[in-house]
Amino acid sequence: MNTLASSELVTAGWILVIAYAAVILFFVIRGALRTSSIADYALGSVTFSPVAVGLALAASMTSAATFIINPGFVALYGISGVISMGIALPAAALVSLVILTKGFRAMGTAVKAQTMAQWMGAVYKSKGYTLFFAFLSLLLITFIVLICVGLTKVLASVLNLNELYACVGIVVFVFGYMMFGGANSMVYTNLVQAVLMLIVAVILLGSGYEHFSNGVHGFLDKLAAIDPALTTVTNPDSFLFRDSFESIFCQIIIGVAIVCQPHIITKSLLLKDAKDVNQYLLVGIIVQALFFLVVIAGLYARLTFPDLTINGTAIPVDGIMSAYVVQEFPVYMGLLVVMGLISAGLSTLEGLIQSLSITITSDIITPLFGINSETKSVLINRLVIVVLAIVTILLTFDQLQNPNLSVGIFAQNGVYAYFSAAFVPVLFGMFLKRVPLVAPVAASLTSVVVHFAIYYGGLTSYMDAPVRNPGIAAALAILASVIVGLALYYAFRKPEPAKEMVTSNALKQPVAYENEV
Repeated sequence: MNTLASSELVTAGWILVIAYAAVILFFVIRGALRTSSIADYALGSVTFSPVAVGLALAASMTSAATFIINPGFVALYGISGVISMGIALPAAALVSLVILTKGFRAMGTAVKAQTMAQWMGAVYKSKGYTLFFAFLSLLLITFIVLICVGLTKVLASVLNLNELYACVGIVVFVFGYMMFGGANSMVYTNLVQAVLMLIVAVILLGSGYEHFSNGVHGFLDKLAAIDPALTTVTNPDSFLFRDSFESIFCQIIIGVAIVCQPHIITKSLLLKDAKDVNQYLLVGIIVQALFFLVVIAGLYARLTFPDLTINGTAIPVDGIMSAYVVQEFPVYMGLLVVMGLISAGLSTLEGLIQSLSITITSDIITPLFGINSETKSVLINRLVIVVLAIVTILLTFDQLQNPNLSVGIFAQNGVYAYFSAAFVPVLFGMFLKRVPLVAPVAASLTSVVVHFAIYYGGLTSYMDAPVRNPGIAAALAILASVIVGLALYYAFRKPEPAKEMVTSNALKQPVAYENEV
C-alpha cells in the first residue's frame, strides 16, 4: 500500500471518485435505454456529431499506456523514449489513421460489419477468416490488463487502497456498466473523458515549467546530471530504445499498423454520414497529437525522483506517474489530474470491452452454436463480459505482482501480434482489387508465426536481453507478412472480370475466392 497520499487527499479522492462514477452511470443508463439489439450495442442507434465521435476516437486511442505506463518508460530511459513514443509512433499512426479510415468506413458500411472480424470475412467472402480473426482478437485482453494495472496503480496510490481491492473494484464497476450501455453510452462517456483528458494533458505538460528556467539546454543539463544517457537520441542501456532501428524505424512500422485495432478503426462506423469523416478526423488527430505528447511528463517525474525511489524504496515503472502526481500536485489539482488519468484508462477500456465482447458473441459463439435469437445474443454478450471480467482480474493481479519490467511489455506482446496480423488484410481489402483469399490468410498466419517465433524463440540479437521488446518482433512480422501477401497476391490474382460484371462492384469491393479458410 502506498502511504504518500495525505488523509485530505484520500477523503477528497473518495468523494470525487464516487461523483465521477455517478456521472458515468448517468450516461450508461441513458444509453442503455436506447439499446435493444446487438447492432445497437455495437454501433449505436443514436446519431452522433463528428466532433463527439472525433473526441471519442482520441479518447479511445489514448489509453492508460499513453498517460500512465509510457511516461514511466520515459522516466526510466529519457529523451530516447520521447522520440520513440511521443514522435515517431504517433506521427506514423496519425497519417495511417487518415489513409485507412475513409476506405475502411466506406467498405464497413457497405458490408454491414459490426466488428473487425466481420469486416475481414465479408470483404474476403470467408466465414472461416471471420472465425480466425475472432479468435485472434482474444489477444486484446492483454491490453485490457495493461489498462487495469494502470488504473489500479493510480487509485491505490490516491486512495491508499490495497492493490487487489482497487483492481477488483475497477473491474466490477467498468465491466458491470459495459454490460448494458454499449456504443450509445460509450460515445457520451468518451466525450466527458476526452474533455477531462485535454485539461489534464495541458496540466501535465505544463507541470515541469520550472525546470525550463534556464531554457531547454538547462532542462537537458538537469537530466544529464542524473544520467547522461537520459539526454541521448537512443539509449544503449535500455531494453526498448537501443538504436535508431529499434526506437524509430520499428516504431514507425508499428504506428502505421496500430490503427488496425477494432476499438480504433471501427470508430468511424459510428458516423451516419460520409461527409462527417473529415471533421471527425481533424478533431481526433489534433486532440490525439496533444495526448501523445504527455509522455514528456515522464522526464519531469525523473527530475522529481532522480533515483526513482521513495523513502529508499524503488518505484515500479508502472507506478512512477502515480507517485509523481501524488507528490507534486496540491490536493485539488492532483485530484483533477487523477480524474484525467482514470479517464485515459476508462475511455480505451470501454472500447476494448465492447469490441471484444461483441466479437466473441457475434463471431464465435453465435455461428458455432447456431444462435439466431436477438434476446439470447444480448444475454450471451453480458455473460461473455462477466467471464472477461474474471479473467481480467486474475491476469491483472498477476501483472501487479510479477511484472516483466512493466505490464506494457505483456500488453504489447499480445496487441502487437493482433494488429500485425490485421494490417495486410485491411490494406489489401481497401486498396487492391481481385484479392485472392490465400494472400491475406497467408500474410496473417506469417505475421503471427514470425512475431511469436522471434519473441519466444529469442531470434535476433535484440531478443538477447532480460526484457524482450515486442516492437522488434512485431515490426519484422509486419514486413514478413507484407512480402508474403504481395507475392501471393501477384501469383494468384484473379483475372479482370468481364465488363458486365464490373458494374456490380461499384464500391470496388475486392473479389475474392469463394473458398473458406
